[in-house]
Amino acid sequence: MMPGNGKQNTNSAPGRGPMPGGPMGRGPMGGRGPMGGPMGGMGAAEKPRNFKKTLKTFIQYLKPYKWSLVVVFIFAIAAAVFSIAGPKLIGKATNKLFEGVMAKATHVPGATIDFTYIGNIVLILLGLYLLSTIFNYIQGYIMSGISMKITYNFRKDIAEKIKRLPLKYFDTKTHGEVQSRVSNDVDTISTTLTQNLSQVITSVTMILGVLVMMLTISWLMTLVALVILPLSFFLISLVIKASQKYFMKQLVYLGHVNGHVEEMYGGHVVMKAINGEAKSVSKFNHLNDELYKASWKSQFLSGLMMPIMTFVSNLSYVGVSILGGYLAVRGTIGVGDILAFIQYVRSFTMPITQTANIANVLQSTAAAAERVFEFLDEPEEVPDPENAVKLAQVEGNVVFKHVRFGYDPEKMVIRDFSMNVKPGQKIAIVGPTGGGKTTLVKLLMRFYDVNSGSIEIDGVDIRRFTREDLRSMFGMVLQDTWLFNGTIRENIRYGDLTATDAQVIAASKMANVDHFVRTLPHGYDLELNEESSNISQGQKQLLTIARAFLANPKILILDEATSSVDTRTEVLIQKAMSELMVGRTSFVIAHRLSTIRDADVILVINEGDIVEQGKHEELLAAGGFYALLYNSQFARSPIDLDFTKEA
Repeated sequence: MMPGNGKQNTNSAPGRGPMPGGPMGRGPMGGRGPMGGPMGGMGAAEKPRNFKKTLKTFIQYLKPYKWSLVVVFIFAIAAAVFSIAGPKLIGKATNKLFEGVMAKATHVPGATIDFTYIGNIVLILLGLYLLSTIFNYIQGYIMSGISMKITYNFRKDIAEKIKRLPLKYFDTKTHGEVQSRVSNDVDTISTTLTQNLSQVITSVTMILGVLVMMLTISWLMTLVALVILPLSFFLISLVIKASQKYFMKQLVYLGHVNGHVEEMYGGHVVMKAINGEAKSVSKFNHLNDELYKASWKSQFLSGLMMPIMTFVSNLSYVGVSILGGYLAVRGTIGVGDILAFIQYVRSFTMPITQTANIANVLQSTAAAAERVFEFLDEPEEVPDPENAVKLAQVEGNVVFKHVRFGYDPEKMVIRDFSMNVKPGQKIAIVGPTGGGKTTLVKLLMRFYDVNSGSIEIDGVDIRRFTREDLRSMFGMVLQDTWLFNGTIRENIRYGDLTATDAQVIAASKMANVDHFVRTLPHGYDLELNEESSNISQGQKQLLTIARAFLANPKILILDEATSSVDTRTEVLIQKAMSELMVGRTSFVIAHRLSTIRDADVILVINEGDIVEQGKHEELLAAGGFYALLYNSQFARSPIDLDFTKEA
């Protein structure tokens, strides 16, 4: 856990609490990269690239329920068999009734209708259909349970995966993409398991069983019914091939739409303030148009399944009716057999139609499953060492040794950085935007690993600690606040989940939070809304600072922690921070240089290199890059200054 960080979760979906893996949620001090970056090239969606691998992985999720699935299959087959026997028995009853009627019509002596025989068949039919219904209910009940368990496991694995993914992944993906896999894709799989898997078994059983029953009635009529099937399979294969890419594209753009809506909702105040509505709507319309086109085409093509199968079925009826009438005239088949056969033809084409429709659904499910498995196969953070070091007591000595790092290996952000920070020192990091200030902190907490060199704490390479132990050494307060939907008490306690109410209040007093909290309705039990808009920006910052006080870490990271508060509050916080930093190693990323005059060492970073370091007075006297930065804030407009010059 990372106590005391501060990033407002402005991109959370409604109702979402803290993201798994720590209070950072989507990742510290960083984000998602340029808007629209992940979308490039998504337009040409394709069918699943590795269906066999997807199926193999999916089977692994089904394995724990194999015996339950066996029961489902047996019951589905039994239900189908009981239904299949119905038309044959109805045909026998019809033949018996027809024979009796014809005998009476031709005045055959002693001719009667055997109602006892017919009544027995009716009772048998009722029993078979009742058993079929019961078996269908049981297999549906079991399959629903299996589906919900597998859905639960999918979401559980995704949530755990999120905790193991490196920050780089979240820097290049939008929330909507991840959320789409957790919700839309998993729901698609769940629906298929619940409604379609057992139906596949039933349909296949029906096809085979009906085929056998048709052959027992007339092999010639069966041949006529089957001869047109290749035509239907050919037409269906064309539809499936054409629709597959649109189903995949539909899933992809659904994720993009979700991400854009979530992003615009989270930042709606800024979006309105800069009159960005038109641009936002334009982008949404583009994404929505692409989603509409993919959805329309996929649904239109899938909708062709039923008309195609209806056309094929009608051809079967015509052929069977003509041939059946001819055979009945010749006396080689009974009227009841023709009736039963026509029912079987309908029962034969119906499961084929269902199978075709299910095949269409399975395409969408395969695409959804592949997206989920692709996410679960994303490269993870380097595992924690097996024999990890755990410090009995953290002193706070931090050493950077020839650190080199770049988000892109071809473009180094930090080229060669070395420094020895002694316990209790206050290190200020200053420099122009993009110079590498925040990157140093990301490396320090192992959000990223160095390309070369090393970072040590108390003489131990940070890669020899577990990430949990490493990050527990730090307290972090960022410029952007991060609070979740909960009470003020719960948000402060997030710095130390074991803290008592008394400790929470004590930390609040140290951060000058207690006074303003007690003036709020319900005080510490005030429920912060989704955007924490029921308190001011300055109050949000104070709460994250109180969270850091509660964590009581040995090393502090402060990224312009007082930038969102008024001057009077800033003075109080600076005083409290000074007390908090006594005996603790502190890294202060400063934009207002007046706040770091008392730092033990000021690092001046420009383009990844330390161009100057020393105390405030020394650097001013040197008249170098730091002096240029300092004077730009207190002497004249930065427009008049050339920041490209180095000392």
